[in-house]
Amino acid sequence: MRFEKINCNNGTIAVVSSDSKVITDVNSALDLLMSAKYDAGTAYIVLDKKLIVEDFFILSSGLAGEILQKFINYGGKIAIYGDFSHYTSKPLKDFIYESNKGQDFFFVTTKDEAIQKLSNSI
Repeated sequence: MRFEKINCNNGTIAVVSSDSKVITDVNSALDLLMSAKYDAGTAYIVLDKKLIVEDFFILSSGLAGEILQKFINYGGKIAIYGDFSHYTSKPLKDFIYESNKGQDFFFVTTKDEAIQKLSNSI
């Protein structure tokens, strides 16, 4: 896992890259947040959806909710980018919609949009 630090507004955003899944469970999500805090000096993370286990997008697994709660508890914010159009679950679409109205968790199409969303929330 590698972090590209992007300075914007009054803070830093860490754009994550990896050759393997970065978020596979709650502990790996917390590890990601702590690594970003210590290695990149920020709790603002941009992540490609390909780096997240597919169970995250099945809301009945509880994984997305648990991870969101951990990020909020530890002051983290994350913008996930990718193609979400193939998901047909109404609960997931509602979750994405509501998350995008907030200030902590965003789902967008491109990396540039993800960076912009987080830079607006710093």
